Amino acid sequence: MIRVLIGLVAMLMVVPAWAQAGDKLGIGDAIRVTVFQQPDLTTESRISERGTVSLPLVGEVKLAGLSVAQAGGRIAGELKSGKFLKNPQVAVALTTLRSRQVSVLGMVARPGRYALDGTSSQLADVIAAAGGVAEGGADSVTVLRAGKEHKVNVLGKNFELKGGDTVYVERAPVFYIYGEVARSGAYRLEPHMTVMQALAAGGGITPRGSDRRMKLRRPSGNGQFVERDAGLNDLLKADDVIYVRESLF
Repeated sequence: MIRVLIGLVAMLMVVPAWAQAGDKLGIGDAIRVTVFQQPDLTTESRISERGTVSLPLVGEVKLAGLSVAQAGGRIAGELKSGKFLKNPQVAVALTTLRSRQVSVLGMVARPGRYALDGTSSQLADVIAAAGGVAEGGADSVTVLRAGKEHKVNVLGKNFELKGGDTVYVERAPVFYIYGEVARSGAYRLEPHMTVMQALAAGGGITPRGSDRRMKLRRPSGNGQFVERDAGLNDLLKADDVIYVRESLF
């Protein structure tokens, strides 16, 4: 009975607070392997690119994709089948979690790699951990996963990240306004924004300007611009340039 209890305790999952009990081991994770009453077999190792660890007596054992409890069972099986120990009791502890990390790049306060856990696997939580979207950053981000791009709105519904994801926060689209306006410059482009709203963002037209003598320059996609007259209700696109000319009278 005592032996059974010892075996059960030794086979319990040993998981730090920042990991989840159901997490699977992955490439780059660091583990500690302890064999009951066999201190010489205690090993600390990192899971290789092949998903394996090298252990005394049994050599390489594939552990990627297993929980820590399953990993302990597999190592015990290898020790028993190799006739190294009759009834090995093995515990595996996860010491460093690297397989469940994501990269956060672009317009955030602190770009870098961030670990996922039970409370911070949502996109909004990870963006917050990176210091939030920096000034000039867009509300929508690109999540690169297994070679595919996913466009996600940070302010929208929750999006759960997975280990290995790359989150890229793009620069928010802008438009430019100059000429007879109070404040020339670049401004953030809001959805469905009109020329009239753009003029308001620039402080309005000066007394010398005319809303009937405005030009709109728009990128054509080949490095050139197409210029035309602009109306107050025209919808803007990213990188549009509005030029307000002087009134004729």
